[in-house]
Amino acid sequence: MLRTTPHLLLLAALITSIPAVAQQPEGVVTTGTVSYRLRPGDVLMIRVWGREEFSGQFQVDENWTIQYPVLGEFTVRDLTVGDVRDQVRQGLETLFRSPFVTVTPLFRMAVLGHVRNPGLYTVDPTLSVIDVVALAGGPASGGNMSRIRLLRGGSETEIDFAQASLRGRTLAEVGVRSGDEIIVPRKWFTREDVLLLLGFTQVLLSIAIFFNTI
Repeated sequence: MLRTTPHLLLLAALITSIPAVAQQPEGVVTTGTVSYRLRPGDVLMIRVWGREEFSGQFQVDENWTIQYPVLGEFTVRDLTVGDVRDQVRQGLETLFRSPFVTVTPLFRMAVLGHVRNPGLYTVDPTLSVIDVVALAGGPASGGNMSRIRLLRGGSETEIDFAQASLRGRTLAEVGVRSGDEIIVPRKWFTREDVLLLLGFTQVLLSIAIFFNTI
């Protein structure tokens, strides 16, 4: 028979006196860049805890508006991610109590040039340019990662990762935004170029030897 000691009684009393932790968290949490000001082309990933019908990805159109189930069409011009989060929460509070919301901004951008899987990607602005190139499969053979270019509205800017100030910085910190194109150029002289040159030289030597033997 198990004996009950005063120590065990005290421990049981302490355990039962601890309040139960609520299963649903209170308030609102945002991820990503809370102070980031939204632009056309951006995508908002909105998640509502326990309410999948109000969760999803919502794109900011050319008129600076998004469509959300509760709020309908509303403008995000001059709004930050935190501002949108607050508006979504206020709208949801008309339907149920204490909605738990996360809002993450995403960029739509192209990764082109000498990468393995060039194309259009939806990316988190907290990633670095190197991370985005990795999403595209990384540089293809001959891709020059030290001369990555940023194309925006027909204008190109070269991103020099030799600068310590740029290494590891996020898309938002570098100034990349939705609609931009990251271009990985080809190296001026690659291993393939060397092999091609050697092959061409061998052909020329063979031709020269042939004519000299005639």
